[in-house]
Amino acid sequence: MSGDTIAPVVAQTKIVLRGRKVVGGCAEGEAIVTRDTISGWGGINEREGTVIERRHELRGQSFKDKILIFPGAKGSSGWSAYFHMARLNGAAPRAMIFNKMTTKIALGAVVAHAPAMTELEQDPLTIIETGDWVKVDADNGVVEITKRRGTPNV
Repeated sequence: MSGDTIAPVVAQTKIVLRGRKVVGGCAEGEAIVTRDTISGWGGINEREGTVIERRHELRGQSFKDKILIFPGAKGSSGWSAYFHMARLNGAAPRAMIFNKMTTKIALGAVVAHAPAMTELEQDPLTIIETGDWVKVDADNGVVEITKRRGTPNV
């Protein structure tokens, strides 16, 4: 069979973590990870779903339709309002995974209608990398990570 090519087989590594549901639901998508907390008011562009905060490692990058993994929220109660507006503009993340629970982040996840989880059995910031495929099943308290490079970052 001339002209046929055989694609290389890449082994995929899947990691399963358990945690606590903040907002129920199930979503999956590409991960975007930051070790910086995120400010809602003045920190994101709610029309485009991008981080606009100066000196933030994700400045100029979009969380729209991605699984947002971050340590937590910072700033005022405006945090939830900006994530609510991001949802209304179709620019919200598909799901959120974070380390530090606060009332502003809980309300932000609720108004964003995004499945959200916290208190994972391992730190998601050390396990998940930007580009990994992540499935968040908050109803069952399960996060499945398919590593983009086939090797875990453990």
